[in-house]
Amino acid sequence: MVEGRTYVCIDLKSFYASVECVDRGLDPLTANLVVADPDRTEKTICLAITPSMKALGLPGRCRVFEIPEGVRYVMARPRMQRYMEVSADIYSIYLRYVSPEDIHAYSIDECFIDATPYLSLYRMGAKEFAVMLMEAVLAETGVCATAGIGPNLFLAKVALDITAKHAEDHIGYLDQVEFKRSIQTHRPITDIWNIGPGIAKRLAKYGARDLRGVCEVSEATLYREFGVNAECLIDHAHGEEPCTIADIHAYEPSAHSLGNGQVLPCDYSFDEARDVLKEMVDQLVLDLVEKGLVAGSISLYVGYAKGRGAGGGAGAQGGGIAGDGGRVGGVAGDDGTGGEYFDGGHGRRPASGRRAFPHTGGTRRQPDRTNLCSRLMPRFLDLFDETTRKDAPIRRINVGFGGVLPEEFATMDLFADAEAEAEERRLQQAVLAVKGRFGKNALLRGTSLKEKATARERNEQIGGHHA
Repeated sequence: MVEGRTYVCIDLKSFYASVECVDRGLDPLTANLVVADPDRTEKTICLAITPSMKALGLPGRCRVFEIPEGVRYVMARPRMQRYMEVSADIYSIYLRYVSPEDIHAYSIDECFIDATPYLSLYRMGAKEFAVMLMEAVLAETGVCATAGIGPNLFLAKVALDITAKHAEDHIGYLDQVEFKRSIQTHRPITDIWNIGPGIAKRLAKYGARDLRGVCEVSEATLYREFGVNAECLIDHAHGEEPCTIADIHAYEPSAHSLGNGQVLPCDYSFDEARDVLKEMVDQLVLDLVEKGLVAGSISLYVGYAKGRGAGGGAGAQGGGIAGDGGRVGGVAGDDGTGGEYFDGGHGRRPASGRRAFPHTGGTRRQPDRTNLCSRLMPRFLDLFDETTRKDAPIRRINVGFGGVLPEEFATMDLFADAEAEAEERRLQQAVLAVKGRFGKNALLRGTSLKEKATARERNEQIGGHHA
């Protein structure tokens, strides 16, 4: 670990809700407002709620029907483009005080800053530095922020997530001494950054229900249980983190991939989902072409409606696999979770993630590296036809390309029709040019005009919500 450094982790408080309040002339701290799509059912998840709504006992990502009757509140339709604009404005505020080399944008509303060289520059302590940034953001955007301060990225993040909540100035601070005093015994352990319900359950097998318990488990046991990920777990249990922001910026992944996924608005039949798959593959292929990439493998995930069609037939646990690379997932609880759910403040979800729901799909290595839709589309359709159930309603589809490399690594085929492939590439470039100039919906396949197609609506969204 690099000694003598100071990190600040800044989070924008109830960011989406705060932006909506400011734009309406409301106080983000006292107004009752939820960010949710009024066109969806009352089961829709609120993307954000204001602190006054949280004071009623509601989780940060509650569903609309969970809001108590009689509570008066404003429902704001999500505007993802607006949130991105405000986030960019706030990032530009940080850049007035800090070099981009010392900032890591962790999410749209959270970032890490290596404050070490700036404390002497501005002649102030770490808390004063954090206050300076928070006040600048509040003055120019009306958005409140909280902060965590620590000698490494992990302690700064935990100080933000746990300690700052109990501080009057919304700034938390952790050093090694305070970490061992207050955080190592903190429960539930899932409050700790990067420890979800699955990891917590596996740790509980060895009696470790807090970080001090993790320290008491032998390293050999942890490596046997978690593999190489045990190293990170052991470091964090002792309040250590060797990674720096410079390391993050210098990181180069050993492999690259592209992916796209969506939760369908209602139950889809096999044929309806197949049409949506065509739209998704078509768009993902265009992404490959636009980025000048080729793919070496394809992957597919098809999730079924929870609690329906989960028993028997292809797609039930352990049976009905068709084709090389196909795999089938079991029903909720078959992975040892017992159907347990977890709410970490971002909505209720299965303790073992998507594995808890019935699903099918698989990954297949391709015989060539290509970005031609004429080759990739049939392979996806074959994988879908061979692994997808016809007797269960479908609610989620994910597609992906693996082994992604620059276009110069495309496989050359002496027996292929070079002229036809060149013509297809010109057509793909023309489609991209039209969409780039006139919008993604300016040019669509006929499939996208069907009743259950989703491409037209999704082309007007960001992150699955209205732009």
